[in-house]
Amino acid sequence: MAKIAFLELEGWEEDIVKWELRDHDLILKHEKISDDIIDEISDVEMLSVFIYSKINGDILDRLPNLKAIMTRSTGYDHIDLEECKKRGIAVFNVPDYGSNTVAEFTFLLILSLVRKIRTIMEAKSGIDVHLELRGRDLKGKTIGIIGTGRIGSYVAKLAHAFGMRILAYDIYPRKELVERYGVKYVDLDTLLRNSDIVTLHLPYTKETHHIINRNNIKKMKKGALLINTARGGLIETEAIIEALDKGILGGVALDVIEGEWILVEEMDVVYGRRPFSVEELRKGIEVHILMNYPNVIITPHIAYNTWEALNRILETTINTIKGFLSGKELKNRII
Repeated sequence: MAKIAFLELEGWEEDIVKWELRDHDLILKHEKISDDIIDEISDVEMLSVFIYSKINGDILDRLPNLKAIMTRSTGYDHIDLEECKKRGIAVFNVPDYGSNTVAEFTFLLILSLVRKIRTIMEAKSGIDVHLELRGRDLKGKTIGIIGTGRIGSYVAKLAHAFGMRILAYDIYPRKELVERYGVKYVDLDTLLRNSDIVTLHLPYTKETHHIINRNNIKKMKKGALLINTARGGLIETEAIIEALDKGILGGVALDVIEGEWILVEEMDVVYGRRPFSVEELRKGIEVHILMNYPNVIITPHIAYNTWEALNRILETTINTIKGFLSGKELKNRII
């Protein structure tokens, strides 16, 4: 019997976890990690978290028996891998819970921009609906996909169905995308210069930090749209604001953004329950500035959020725990 803690669980998930891992000592919490929670789970051997639980060295020091962390997400930038490695703690993710799920949401954002959905929803009486609410077709437009892993590949599939030209940038080109959907792999600058829509589908690492920045965003086609459903740190937020002000970007849709925590925890900041740095505060202010642009759509990190995807995430996590306990070699092990 292992002692296992699950944080950030919803009620329906608890029932499944209790049944599937019924032979183990379970601690199930709705909350993300905090000082109070750490005291309750201090002797656990395995820990499953979602993206809002930040796991660093200080937290790991208070979990001396911890052997493995299972994050119920594809991204794992909320976990300090170096600190885990020092302590011999294994880290697992969910590499493919919904390629179609996030890709579909990506096109929801794209269509919302090209058909001016925000403007339509906020339209006042008396406007010229034929002119001010006029949108554009996707057919014949060029989409630039940065990152053609599972999600990026599905975006290419949908773009092909819309009759779009497809450019892509990835250090590992996929031959099947070229053959099946006519994807053309190019360098990043070429993609930025020639795409009507640029969408990001990369993991967040030191190498991909601010892959879109104030130096290269100015190379984008005038009036282009920028979409991010991957990780906020891929784009320098100040660069977006500057590009909007200069008319380089015609619209932006972000499901993730630097400083997105402020949308979740801003009341904790206001009441002093959550300490923050000057840099964090600056990022939070930038988020609110972006919200004021009529051609910007910001959603609260929900591209993954369908019943089907969440069920797949939980199933993969439970199977990972069972596999780890039985000593299996698991493909979704990060370290």
